[in-house]
Amino acid sequence: MAAPHIYKPVTTTASTCALETSRGKHVFKIAGYNLYKGHGVGRFIRSSTFFVGGRGWSIRYYPDGHAGNENRPFVSVYLELMDQKQGTAEVRAVYNLGLVDQLNGTSKVLFNPVVPKAFSRASPAWGARWFIRRTELEASSTFLRDDTIVIECEISVIVTMPRRVPMWRSSSRIRLSVHVVLATRSPVFKAELCGPLRDKERQNIIVEDMQPTVFSALLHFIYTDSLPSMDDLHRGENREFVKYLLEAADRYAMDRMKIICESILCKRLDLDNVAATLALADQHQCHKLKDVCIQFIISSNGIEEMMASQGYLYLKRACPGVTVEILEKASKSSKIEYTERSLDELD
Repeated sequence: MAAPHIYKPVTTTASTCALETSRGKHVFKIAGYNLYKGHGVGRFIRSSTFFVGGRGWSIRYYPDGHAGNENRPFVSVYLELMDQKQGTAEVRAVYNLGLVDQLNGTSKVLFNPVVPKAFSRASPAWGARWFIRRTELEASSTFLRDDTIVIECEISVIVTMPRRVPMWRSSSRIRLSVHVVLATRSPVFKAELCGPLRDKERQNIIVEDMQPTVFSALLHFIYTDSLPSMDDLHRGENREFVKYLLEAADRYAMDRMKIICESILCKRLDLDNVAATLALADQHQCHKLKDVCIQFIISSNGIEEMMASQGYLYLKRACPGVTVEILEKASKSSKIEYTERSLDELD
């Protein structure tokens, strides 16, 4: 007699594969639509360069069509990778192209390829030869208004982090493989990698005195144009980490990253950290952050408590000129308040 079959519960496992993307949108306004008619088949007007996924892009507008007489009845629009000459690495992206309704501000997508396109030095531009028939565009009172059209492009760049970053690390030094994106995003990296003083024998660069986590965040910004998530950090740790990121951004002339860090720190001031934050702002020429810190100090009810803190003692030693500026502005503020009180008493 056969043994009874024993049913065992099925073990279920799951996994997820998800590509990281960096998304952006650019609006290209073309005033003087009729002036560009007759520009010539294959000739285009280019938008300003915008950055998504750490790469530069632009929109090409062909008023008389992309190429060939069969395209002449159409307006052509293409998306172009602008920094392809800096290297041969291709960039994969999904994008769509549309026209903006100038009455209600909505966008109508006219070209939406589903499959990602590979932009490279060999193929820097992809787009729609038959974007819209010219007669249809000119008959529209919403897309063509006051002799102006507005083209909108949404793009999602598939982010590929460099496979060999970092090659070797310690708490104070990071060895980094040469990568073209670094040179295109940071003038400091560009000088180190491509400048006349570079070491031609060296195939990598060494970053001194920076924590690996900070440099990893810098790389994340270079490739995605955004800061990494810091949700797992406590508020105090988060604030200190942003300070390190600001120092890194200033060191590598990453102006946009520096502005973002400034904005975050401006919103997280308190009596315990304002003096140290002010010293940081002064040392790295963060003028907006410096002004916000000084205004916070002179308008605070606990200014005496702040001036007794360790942060203020450090500020006096490291940035004596700033403490003079605080006292001068505080004095002026007191005089203004005193004058206002005197006028109130006279009334």
